[in-house]
Amino acid sequence: MAVTALQATLFGLFACLASMPGMGGTTVGNYTLGRPLVAGLVVGAIMGDIQTGIIVGAAIQLVYIALVTPGGTVSADVRAISYIGIPLAILAIRSQGLDPSSSEAAGLAASLGAAVGTLGTVLFYGTATINLVWQGIGWHALERGDTKKLYLVDWVLPWISHIICSFLPTFIITMAGANMVDLMKAYMPMDGIAMKTLFTVGSLLPAVGVAILLKQVIGKPTDFLTFFFGFTLSAVMGANLVAAALIGCFFALINYRIETIRIAKATPAGTFDAAEDEEEEDI
Repeated sequence: MAVTALQATLFGLFACLASMPGMGGTTVGNYTLGRPLVAGLVVGAIMGDIQTGIIVGAAIQLVYIALVTPGGTVSADVRAISYIGIPLAILAIRSQGLDPSSSEAAGLAASLGAAVGTLGTVLFYGTATINLVWQGIGWHALERGDTKKLYLVDWVLPWISHIICSFLPTFIITMAGANMVDLMKAYMPMDGIAMKTLFTVGSLLPAVGVAILLKQVIGKPTDFLTFFFGFTLSAVMGANLVAAALIGCFFALINYRIETIRIAKATPAGTFDAAEDEEEEDI
């Protein structure tokens, strides 16, 4: 299975959209299209294998489930992880003849995603460096009072940065992906030390992602009960992620109603409506 020029072009386009705040906002771009779980669906649809795409995306998402960029500092670039790492992982899994749902495939996907994501930081900082030029143009326009030029700075010029640092690298690497996977298959056989190392490291990476998530969401020991409730549902009831999410929504609704009643009882009569209006206004 090889990546066609059209598929590589689409990967490059989505890599641009995943890292451009102007295209639908950061929420739609970086925090939606750029997430491996969503990108797995997109890449799977483009490559004609949605099931494998979602499985690979979920395996890689575990590693970066708590990825943040404090102060613009990044340890991995999601556009590279999602639209370079996932296509390469799908090609590698098919080339090695692995079952996409197996632990070996998940380990291989996580390892490839981590390697590509680390290299992708160069793309992130390259984009930011080129964007400094456009920011300088914007500041000069503001000093002259030419506010109309800001549309060019915000909506047009950033495409140059992303074509150079997002589209072209994604297109070139994914187009060469099949050959790279063939070389890996030839020089790194499944029973070799290199591949066994990749599988071992890849199987450990999701634990790192979950540990980072725990560090952010666990404030007191009792929070572990809530966090592990979904795992308990899966082990005891056989509930999948969708079922566990629906059950979680049900408990969230119960908790919301309990908190609403508690606040209503604690608020003096006549002031609850005003407090509620203020809260809704803040939201």
